[in-house]
Amino acid sequence: MRRLIVNADDFGFTAGVNRGIVEAHSRGVVTSSTLMANGEAFSDAVQLAQTMPQLSVGCHVVLIDGQPLLDPKTISSLVDQNADRNSGSLRFRDGIRGFAMRALAGRLDPREIEAEATAQIRKLQAAGIVVSHLDTHKHTHLFPRVLRPLLQAGAACGVRALRNPFGPRRPLRSGQLLARPGVWTRYAEMRVLQGFAASFRAAAEKEGFATPDGTLGVEVTGVLDETLFRGIASTIPDGTWEFVCHPGYNDADLCAAKTRLRESRETELRALTLPEARNTLSQAGIELISYRDLCR
Repeated sequence: MRRLIVNADDFGFTAGVNRGIVEAHSRGVVTSSTLMANGEAFSDAVQLAQTMPQLSVGCHVVLIDGQPLLDPKTISSLVDQNADRNSGSLRFRDGIRGFAMRALAGRLDPREIEAEATAQIRKLQAAGIVVSHLDTHKHTHLFPRVLRPLLQAGAACGVRALRNPFGPRRPLRSGQLLARPGVWTRYAEMRVLQGFAASFRAAAEKEGFATPDGTLGVEVTGVLDETLFRGIASTIPDGTWEFVCHPGYNDADLCAAKTRLRESRETELRALTLPEARNTLSQAGIELISYRDLCR
């Protein structure tokens, strides 16, 4: 049996991203989405979510590249101390590489991670969102230093499902990987981090969290198109998997935002809403489910 959750990240980032996610759900194969509590278009996303009862909505916990919800003074290990103090706009540190180094060196305070994650989950719940699952911006919870406090925050808020950020050994056939140098490079980077997979599964199981068997699509973030979607669909192993995507519209708000994913969001939206996408999954015998289904 093969089941697939298609999750659109960055709900709440901009109005154009929100619109793309709605279309990818209503006209395409997206079954779940994760909402950014600190997104500029948070309120718009909440209103849209209330019109889509079949969309399973989780919390996209942000610990890098954005503004914290808590007072930055209370989460000093997470914020950039070189930011503009005069404007009071201390931000999370930018970039996954620096964050990774701090996580591996034990320089992130787990109590601060738990507090900020809890605040973000609670904001969604206070807005009327039934939070079905958790993941993190740029998959920061693959690091044990982040995973444990995130599990504690989720449990305290009554959320018991979590993205498994580790993929299968071969997310694409070798020829497909070699044909796209950027994809191959990202695949190699993710393989280096695969050593955390066993500890992730053990920690999630110990805390009673439901997780998919792994995640697909991480390697193709920013380059996903119809060809790569078909390639990934053709190699999905048995079990329950999550496909990560970032549909949206490249409007003025997105152009002004700090993100590398711009035109690619519209390309992804097209790939996810073409009739061939659903047909490809159906012909391969893959059942589409949501995170809500995973927890039943």
